[in-house]
Amino acid sequence: MAIPHHRTALSLALVVALAACTGTGSVAPSVSPQGDAESTKTNVLEAGAAVLQSNAPLGGMDVYLVGFHPMKDEPKHQMEAHHFCRQVNEDFAQCALFDGNTASANLTGVEYIISERLFERLPRQERRYWHPHNGEILSGQLVAPNLPDVAEHELMKSKMNSYGKTWHTWQSEKGTQPGDRMPYGPPMLAWSFNRDGEAQPGLVETRDRAMNMSTAERRRARQDLVPTARPQEGVDALKGRFPRPAQDIPGVVDKHAAR
Repeated sequence: MAIPHHRTALSLALVVALAACTGTGSVAPSVSPQGDAESTKTNVLEAGAAVLQSNAPLGGMDVYLVGFHPMKDEPKHQMEAHHFCRQVNEDFAQCALFDGNTASANLTGVEYIISERLFERLPRQERRYWHPHNGEILSGQLVAPNLPDVAEHELMKSKMNSYGKTWHTWQSEKGTQPGDRMPYGPPMLAWSFNRDGEAQPGLVETRDRAMNMSTAERRRARQDLVPTARPQEGVDALKGRFPRPAQDIPGVVDKHAAR
């Protein structure tokens, strides 16, 4: 017998809520900002603010995703990105990006995520800022730590064929090495990995060890999503700009190449 949609949604919400009570592998930030330790006066002001002021805009930023970004104009510059997101509606989410998941993590950027439907409404000139997500999902690189398998699978299914616009304002990581200790320079437009071999050696493996997960296992578990993948714009945007040979990911096709 088919389960009613509202019951499925309630069951999934319960699973997600229970999963939020469990811990995940701690990933410390790669750098510590320059500056003196906080004074007692600053600590007192912070305590007062926590009691008297609202943090309402941060409410609901409870969808936690971890993935990787190469910079579009400098693909060899790659970062692990911890996304803390709020799903605004079915077609739009907004995320704050950090270089770890501990209280000392550095705020490194922002990402907006939109559905294929909204992407198709964008002006042609605007679309060059939005990277495709199917490669991240079908490769197993994009993960939602601590969610039960069924819940993570449904989350990834809901993001198939979506796009992200990402700006990194702080290059605190450079691959597997620490980066700048301060947010230097202009924001950098980030992109997505769309072929095997584009991520530098050790980048994904380091994340998997730190968070006790397997990208390969997630990739295998998502093979049923391959038939749902539609050709996307931007898949070939960085083709040939990585130092190692790259191989296609089944289901990940550039929209223009498919014509």
